[in-house]
Amino acid sequence: MTDPHQLDRALGALYGLALGDALGMPTQVMSREDVVRVYGSITGFEPAQHDNPVSAGMPAGSVTDDTDQAVIVGRLLVEGGGHIDPLRFAAELLAWEKEMKAKGSFDLLGPSTKAALDAVAGGADIKEAGRYGTTNGAAMRVTPVGIVSAVQPLPRFLDRVVESCQVTHDTNVGIAGAAAVAAAVSTGVAGGTLDDAFAAAVTAARAGAARGNWIAGADISARIGWARELVSGLDEAEALDRIVTLIGTSVASQESVPAAFAVLALTGGDPWRSTLLAANLGGDSDTIAAIAGAVAGSVRGLAGLPPDAVRTLRAVNGLALEPLADALLALR
Repeated sequence: MTDPHQLDRALGALYGLALGDALGMPTQVMSREDVVRVYGSITGFEPAQHDNPVSAGMPAGSVTDDTDQAVIVGRLLVEGGGHIDPLRFAAELLAWEKEMKAKGSFDLLGPSTKAALDAVAGGADIKEAGRYGTTNGAAMRVTPVGIVSAVQPLPRFLDRVVESCQVTHDTNVGIAGAAAVAAAVSTGVAGGTLDDAFAAAVTAARAGAARGNWIAGADISARIGWARELVSGLDEAEALDRIVTLIGTSVASQESVPAAFAVLALTGGDPWRSTLLAANLGGDSDTIAAIAGAVAGSVRGLAGLPPDAVRTLRAVNGLALEPLADALLALR
């Protein structure tokens, strides 16, 4: 029988991811200055502006590829008994993009994922397709791995993370970013504090950087610890400016993953505040907010998320994540 406390935290992670994704949806690819000019401050769900090149036309509360792909990962983990078949994963991602195009959506596959899947479609070896993927696509969708897998023993945990990365982000940078997020979520689901989640993220990112194909890039493990210190003692507005200027908010894993942890440090892991502040960053705000929401939700649980916001997510997107959370925990 599923532990109700673990289930609450697993649901917190999944709905926290969706919460951040939806709050950050309208501000993605905008500069921080433009976010302030257009919105003043994001204080809740907003529709996308008509001229947003990615999310134009999306209504308030809509989730994006972060949530959609996390659900795909979760479903494949359940079907595979805790493992992901890379060929099946590639096919599912291509089918998802085809469906998005049919809907007229501009919310399509990210650069690393698209390049890798194009290579697979062209006949490339599945083991070679992700050898250049360094962006945050693996980190944004890895939350179900954190729910299904305990962090210890770490080598086995990293094997599960790598399975979710291999086809698109099989690099030291891509794996380190995904390992940090998955380890933080797994620690939260197990009953850990925010400090515990930070420690697990730093350790897993360091170990994950030894996996995959080597690509030059800043050390994510070190940058998570540095990001936490960088915002210490600052007010929110000053901290957000510092995150944008010094950490960065691009799709690069070594920017967006530490940025999410900086926001978590700034709010003490409050899910609503963390996701709101991340949404106000601009850049790859939906992914930064989704990561922050997943970690914060894993620590605080579904009970720590605003009930009205969760109802909106369910209504707007048809989300029903309870069966997925239950099935993932049954394999943990």
